[in-house]
Amino acid sequence: MKSFKYVLLALLIAGNIQMAQSISKKIQPRQKLSYVESIIAEMYVDKVDEDKLVEDAIRGMLEELDPHSTYSTREETLETQEVMQGSFSGIGIQFNMQKDTLYVIQTIAGGPSEKVGILPGDRFIAVDDTVIAGKKMKNTAIMKMLRGKKGTKVDVTVVRRGTAEPLQFRITRDDIPVNSIDAVYMADDKTGYIRLSRFGMTTFTEFEEALKRLKAQGMKQLILDLSDNGGGYMNIAAEIANEMLGKKQLIVYTQGNHSRRQDLLSDGKGRFKSEKVVVMINQFSASASEILAGALQDWDRGVVVGRRSFGKGLVQREFMLPDTSSFRLTIARYYTPSGRNIQKPYVKGDREEYDKDIIDRYNHGEFLSADSIHFADSLKFQTLKNHRTVYGGGGIMPDVFVPLDTTLNTRYYRDLVAKGVITQFALKYVDENRAMLKEKYPDANAFVSTFAVDDAMIDNLAKAGEQEGVKKDDEQFATSKELLRDILKAVIANDLFNTSTYFQVINKRNDIFQEALKIINDEQRYEAILKHGNAAEQSPEKQ
Repeated sequence: MKSFKYVLLALLIAGNIQMAQSISKKIQPRQKLSYVESIIAEMYVDKVDEDKLVEDAIRGMLEELDPHSTYSTREETLETQEVMQGSFSGIGIQFNMQKDTLYVIQTIAGGPSEKVGILPGDRFIAVDDTVIAGKKMKNTAIMKMLRGKKGTKVDVTVVRRGTAEPLQFRITRDDIPVNSIDAVYMADDKTGYIRLSRFGMTTFTEFEEALKRLKAQGMKQLILDLSDNGGGYMNIAAEIANEMLGKKQLIVYTQGNHSRRQDLLSDGKGRFKSEKVVVMINQFSASASEILAGALQDWDRGVVVGRRSFGKGLVQREFMLPDTSSFRLTIARYYTPSGRNIQKPYVKGDREEYDKDIIDRYNHGEFLSADSIHFADSLKFQTLKNHRTVYGGGGIMPDVFVPLDTTLNTRYYRDLVAKGVITQFALKYVDENRAMLKEKYPDANAFVSTFAVDDAMIDNLAKAGEQEGVKKDDEQFATSKELLRDILKAVIANDLFNTSTYFQVINKRNDIFQEALKIINDEQRYEAILKHGNAAEQSPEKQ
């Protein structure tokens, strides 16, 4: 009987092998995935989640191509679309969690919450019939409760300082803008400052409005901050570049194995073509940020200041799947006007090593000294007007390098940040003193110029840290004390006013911003960098 079982098993195995061999002669490569998945679903020893199996297979295929071809689930796709399209349907508040309670920092001007009377400092304790206070709910779960289809209603229960009983509000959800400009303000009487966080569908319109507002305040020159801007839509970056370039100047071109070269040219109708421009970049400026910075640098149109950018020179196209999940596939490379492709090197299938690049740069000392950066002669290019040397093959190298200052960034300071101590302390301070602060500092400029974080506040911050398990280190506390003052003031400014005020405060400590401001206000140095470069800052090999 045993020998019969072994013979039968052998026949079954042989039969399956023969069947597989027969099918393999006919099947097309693109059919293999479907075939294998169906066999696994029907014959695998344990129950299989087919959706996850297919998603993992798609991710695996894309990961083998390059680091920027990726798959997104339905939820991830919708979240990205909200950010990039510039709006979502919700109630229009900026909030933070304070001791497991939703604390309203700001209401969106003209938004649904402001219309019904929600105020900064209000605490939400219930949404519809669900109590949210004290539940340790994640921000994502709360946002899911507050968001919904436009026109639908949500009931919230609010506790307000100075009011004995909880307040009830019914809010009608509406479209809420997701702004891609973090800050717009006058850095001095003639220098405007704009900070872009991404290049979304509404970014160009926001940029136009920001320029108009700054010009009305007397702007004659612009600092454009692309620090930490991870990119977005290439055409939006090109539209902004178009505002600052002359007629028929190449902004960017793309080319791939299945896509012929496509050039994007300026139309000469820009409204900021002759004014001075300084562009701020750092190691997290990527993709569309690099397109914009590269175009202005290649045409000697503006001075680029900061640290070498990320180095993403690949163009992705999004493909929607029937279940509204999606994948982004690299279809081309983009090149700056001088012909530079700034994509940093990568090994196909090794995403982990690619993601370590920024850490490796830091460990090699690149953030501290341009001496650590070396480019091969084959990566040298010339700017198109003044024929300065610029580099490709790994990000945009700034015209003026600014090292990262780590002297005040102690472990004690990092622990306070990681535990959220500074944010929570600022929220509590504003909540307890809002009326006094608003009366004493009626506008952002008054706050920025006269508010000071005194020693008593810093000592109380340290005590708050100890309550959260951050033991005070006297030496590190003394080292980071002035940094703590500025960060605390900036967070209070954000809670009391807006993100523009936050950056007005924090930029006083931002070395890249301070260098940009010096350069743009020094006519001789600005022109010298654009015309001749600076040997100490322009060519890393000669430093």
